[in-house]
Amino acid sequence: MTTTSVILALVIVAALAFDFTNGFHDTANAMATSIATGALRPKIAVALSGTLNLIGAFLSVEVALTVTNAVVKIQGKTGAPKPELLSDGGSALLLIILAGLAGGILWNLLTWLLGLPSSSSHALFGGLIGATVAGLGWAGVNWAGDGSKLDGVIGKVLLPAVMSPVIAGAVAAAGTWLVYKASVGVAQRFTDSGFRWGQIGSASLVSLAHGTNDAQKTMGVITLALIAAGQWHDTSSIPLWVKVACAVAIALGTYLGGWRIIRTLGKGVVEITPPQGMAAQSAAATVILASSHLGFALSTTHVATGSIIGGGLGRRGAAVRWAVAGRMVAAWLITLPAAGLVGAAMWWIGHLVGGVGGALAIFTLLVIGSGAMYLRARRTPIGHHNVNDEWEPAPAPVIATPPVPAATVS
Repeated sequence: MTTTSVILALVIVAALAFDFTNGFHDTANAMATSIATGALRPKIAVALSGTLNLIGAFLSVEVALTVTNAVVKIQGKTGAPKPELLSDGGSALLLIILAGLAGGILWNLLTWLLGLPSSSSHALFGGLIGATVAGLGWAGVNWAGDGSKLDGVIGKVLLPAVMSPVIAGAVAAAGTWLVYKASVGVAQRFTDSGFRWGQIGSASLVSLAHGTNDAQKTMGVITLALIAAGQWHDTSSIPLWVKVACAVAIALGTYLGGWRIIRTLGKGVVEITPPQGMAAQSAAATVILASSHLGFALSTTHVATGSIIGGGLGRRGAAVRWAVAGRMVAAWLITLPAAGLVGAAMWWIGHLVGGVGGALAIFTLLVIGSGAMYLRARRTPIGHHNVNDEWEPAPAPVIATPPVPAATVS
């Protein structure tokens, strides 16, 4: 096998691994509220979400065809890699992609370990940006496009990251308020039962939307790698086997369930009721599907979290745990630069070693880092058996003790 072929194989494996982590990292976006309210049992919820992610991955390729061009300048206007990056058979470009994927995977696993619902999309983009800056300099990043439309890191990543949770939160808050207003006087047992069924429908829509958006990003990365290695030449379509592999990877990851993050979104931000859950999921699905149609590679995590907070604000008396929300926002803010630093460090290591050895060094470090975080997570397991435990345990009852009689003086 040639050097390019070996590195291409490592890139494909790493890309599918990222897709897998994306699946279990983002299961909470669709199913956290349904699990928290009891609309779906945990194992049934992740199975349903995985199936719909699998279907959704085949419904659109808009995001896949623009994902890499949106953030780094390693492709021309046609989508083909720039000729100057292919002088060595594409190995240099493949090393950048591999390092970027490593940055995205390691950040995804770290935030999963901490139970923080950060953006898998931003982890991928951050890793690619860091590796590109290390390999090609700051000019290698597509910061704002050519100015003719919303493009580049600012237009396709940062602006949606700011706007999408705000829009989803506002829609969810308005929807929650309207739902409670319309159901005044109806017995709670009837409203809860009806809205739980509504939650199942809206959660299914979010899962389908997630497949149409997030699975596409890995498809785009693998297709670019194939073009760089001379294994694919059509920049307007995705190989069928790439679609199938990415769809299966994200579905399997979703089925495993990122229970730590499901717990944070379902129990840690706000105590969700069925009407809030349905309003939040409906708002999230609307925003995600609209962005997929427009080709915006936004973060489904930002959208889902914004909608859950909005659902909490829309119900009078609901308490949002702002300390938990603040930690999540902090993770959002540092995801791009943190994953970028890891991606850059990986590229430097790979470049220093050089050739196949450099790619193997990156892959080895990726495996070691991933294994270490998995083993650390095993110490405090969270799964379907305890995902719905109370976020804050009830205080222990205070037992009154009878007063001690004062000593009498004789």
